[in-house]
Formats: sequence, C-alpha cells, structure tokens
Amino acid sequence: MKRPKILDKVNDPRYISGIYNYCDRWCERCQFTERCLNYDKSEKYIKDEEGKDVTNEKFLNNMHEIFKETMELIQYVSKERGIDLSNIEPDPEFERKEKQIRENAENHELSKEAKKYTDIARKWFISEKELIENKQHELNKFIEMGLNEQETINTAFNINDAIEIIRWYQFQIYVKLMRALSNKDDLFEFEGMEDFPSDADGSTKVALIGIDRSIAAWGSFQKYFPDKFDDILDIILLLDSIRRQAEECFPKARGFVRAGFDTGESAVYEGE
Repeated sequence: MKRPKILDKVNDPRYISGIYNYCDRWCERCQFTERCLNYDKSEKYIKDEEGKDVTNEKFLNNMHEIFKETMELIQYVSKERGIDLSNIEPDPEFERKEKQIRENAENHELSKEAKKYTDIARKWFISEKELIENKQHELNKFIEMGLNEQETINTAFNINDAIEIIRWYQFQIYVKLMRALSNKDDLFEFEGMEDFPSDADGSTKVALIGIDRSIAAWGSFQKYFPDKFDDILDIILLLDSIRRQAEECFPKARGFVRAGFDTGESAVYEGE
C-alpha cells in the first residue's frame, strides 16, 4: 500500500504537534495557522467561498476527497500495526456504555445550562434583528454625514466584532462541554494514565475561553444598546453561571496546557 503523503508532514518541525486538538476552530482569527497541519490540510481543499459553502458541489467534492484521504491513512496505519479492520466486531456492551455516557452528559446540569444559553442567544438575535439593523443604518448615516467619523467607525467595528464572537461560540460552548462531560472519567479506567493530560479538561478550557469572550461581547452590547441592558445582563449572568459550574466540575481546566497556545512557541516558523 502506498504511503499517504500526509505522513511526510507529521514530523515536520514547522507544525506544532496536536495544536488543533484544543483550539476554537476560528482559523481566520488564529495566529498559528502557519504552524497547524490541520489548517494546511484543509486549505488544500477549502481556499474560497465555494469550498466553504455546504450547498455547493465543490464543497461536497472536497469532503469526498478529505474522507478518501482519511480512509487511506487509517488503512495504511492499521496495516502497519497489524490491525485487521475487516475483522472488528461491534461490542454491544461498549455501545450500551457509550449511549449511557451520552445520556448522562445530556442530563447534566452544566450541559442543560449551556444548551439553554444556545437557545436564548439564538432567539435574541432573531427578536432583536431590527434593533441591530437600525443601529447599523444609523451608524452608516453618521459616517456619510462625516459626524464623529472615527468614533462611529470604531463603534460599528465593535458591534460587528461582538456579533461575530457571540455567533462563533454560541453553539461551540455546548458542544465542548458535552465532550468534556462525556470524557470526564474515561482516562481513569486505565492503570497508569492518572497523570495524563485530560481531554475533558482540554475541552472545558476551550469552552471557558468561548464563555469569557462571549461575556465580554455581550458586555459591549450593553454599552451600545442601553435599552436592552437588563435583558443582556440576564444572558451574562447565565454565562457566568455556566462558567462557574464548569470550573467547579473541572477544577484543572484553566491550567490545561494547550500545544502552541500555552507552550510559548512562535506563531511563525523560524526554521532550525
């Protein structure tokens, strides 16, 4: 079997090993894209808007190629390690346990609160769509009239930035906390793994970063939409509650060291 080309890049020092495992997937705002193998691989297929549009044929073709390369990699590594993928039988007990873990995570108070936030944020943007549009129209008028131009531009930028931040993390907070709750005790089932970095802590840290940034973004909205101060405060208090619950449930999460982001490597590869 031909060796997949991706393996030639795995040990390339320009890429920080595992940096993509605990990131927020916001490549457009990440300073480490040059050092991320996952970004390098995705850029091969998704270089333009057509490649990012899930309804576009180009996107579907790209996904087909990615899945194909992934399967080739799995088959190659399995063969190298003497694993026969065709001889793997489903384990009913394992499937039962996975289902139970999923249900426990969904019924946990932390995931319920995170899911509640997702729904509240979605409804807020629907109900306040006209408010935001009117504000943007007002700012555009001020710019056209040359009134406090730089201040107005800054305000428009800050509002759009806050919207992007809230929207980006709106669903991710719940997803990351669900993953954390689902993996909370897995590593401790294996002898000698007690001191190994916890995936649950890493996932929670990404969620906490999203919560911190979302709280700051909602805080900006309080400044620019004072009539909605109390409604926004309720949302911030909910996020703060989720943050405190997450920190209590995963007390080591804040201290989790993420490759690249927390280990001091340069965002730009400088060679040997």
